[in-house]
Amino acid sequence: MTTTREERATSAPRLTLHCPNCGQWNRVRADKAANGPKCGQCGTALGLDHPVKLDDATFDRVIAETEVPILVDFYADWCGPCKMMAPAVETLARESVGRALVAKLDTDAAQRTASRFQIRGIPTSIVFKNGREVKRQTGAVPLATLRAMLS
Repeated sequence: MTTTREERATSAPRLTLHCPNCGQWNRVRADKAANGPKCGQCGTALGLDHPVKLDDATFDRVIAETEVPILVDFYADWCGPCKMMAPAVETLARESVGRALVAKLDTDAAQRTASRFQIRGIPTSIVFKNGREVKRQTGAVPLATLRAMLS
């Protein structure tokens, strides 16, 4: 049985993203994520080739409604190991466009979410699939480990 183009288009996994400029929620087809999606409200580029910033207000909806795996880097600006790992997280975001979403959550600014996930050490990387935590790694890790977490 073959599927039509329309059937494939409606079955493509989607990402739910919050526009950093105007606050509008956007649904982006994963297979179109590499095309540089823009906010439907204000036209701001959604920048999926960089980690998406999450906070207490946006975390739950992005995790629950995004249909591809999500790797979240729980970090703090003052954390040395977090700064060491940041280039690997950036690279993973560029490599994963359309297949996974890479996000960051500042544990100082989003203490409610960090507490809910019992983040005791940073950096902590957590992979979510279908709204649930499936893998966790605490401590700075190389790019190869982050890649393996998403596979």
